[in-house]
Amino acid sequence: MKSKKLTYSESGVDIAEGARAVQLMKGYVKKTFTENVLCDLGGFGGLFSLDTDKYKAPVLVSGTDGVGTKLKIAFMMDKHDTVGIDLVAMCVNDILCQGAKPLFFLDYVATGKLNAEKVADIVKGISDGCIQAGCALIGGETAEMPGFYAEGEYDMAGFAVGVVDREKIIDGSKIKDGDVIIGLPSTGIHSNGYSLVRKLFFEKLKYNVDDYIDELDGRLGEVLLRPTKIYVKPVEKVLEKFEVHGMCHITGGGFYENIPRVIPEGFGVKIGLRSWEVPSIFKLIQSLGDIDIDEMFKTFNMGIGFILIVDENDSEDVIKLIESTGERAYKIGRVLKGLHGVDLCQK
Repeated sequence: MKSKKLTYSESGVDIAEGARAVQLMKGYVKKTFTENVLCDLGGFGGLFSLDTDKYKAPVLVSGTDGVGTKLKIAFMMDKHDTVGIDLVAMCVNDILCQGAKPLFFLDYVATGKLNAEKVADIVKGISDGCIQAGCALIGGETAEMPGFYAEGEYDMAGFAVGVVDREKIIDGSKIKDGDVIIGLPSTGIHSNGYSLVRKLFFEKLKYNVDDYIDELDGRLGEVLLRPTKIYVKPVEKVLEKFEVHGMCHITGGGFYENIPRVIPEGFGVKIGLRSWEVPSIFKLIQSLGDIDIDEMFKTFNMGIGFILIVDENDSEDVIKLIESTGERAYKIGRVLKGLHGVDLCQK
């Protein structure tokens, strides 16, 4: 008896669905294109022309990241059009810390069984994030991997490339005693600490994503899924007019791990806990989980997603400039010689 010939689709990979996903996402991708993009969607590589006339000695800055277990919230809500913003934010906010202007972005999405509409929603978010960051989405990969991911689940990673003039690279070397730390507010948890968040709300307290939480003035899932803020545009305005000594993206590791990454040896920072209003989501997590304040600042951004370190004489003008863009900014601390690490104080 002659056996039936095995096909790729019978193994769980639907090439036709993949092609349909590409057609659905094309419009979102093209919205991000700038005059520097020299390719169309579907090529083997993305082409981007670097305008070297704008830079004396251009240096490319790259970063890659993911969204982590925040994706689990998207699965629970069956809402997939904002996690792409998180993906872009995690990458572009990182390269921004060294003064780089984001140029282009690439994404990787892997799933067990491909659903064209769901992938298109994910790419819509990535497109929205790229538009916010002023960079082009010039390529990516959608991988269908049967048996590797649970039904309805996926993972994603991103890669951003930016450019900065060599003489304008921000590496923290100019940070000095008395410099002021300016904090830009987050939109919430952003994309870090979700393993703790899920354990608290969904495993320990048995909440549902649709539960309305009075303290949050909203449904739990909607609050937890708020996209990570992209800080490119207000920070670029500051870089055009002021010398910035250091910048930091408050991601995994919170204040305690991220701020020391940019502070020179022999210096530390003092952060005033009363200099900004901590969002209610963090207060609720701390209260319900009975979590120590140091653990909170080691895990979460606590309402400050990005910091700039500037000369004291420039600090007020920097804040005014940021606020003129429609954003908020707070003077949250200082750099002090002889201090070690991060010191949280009540003043």
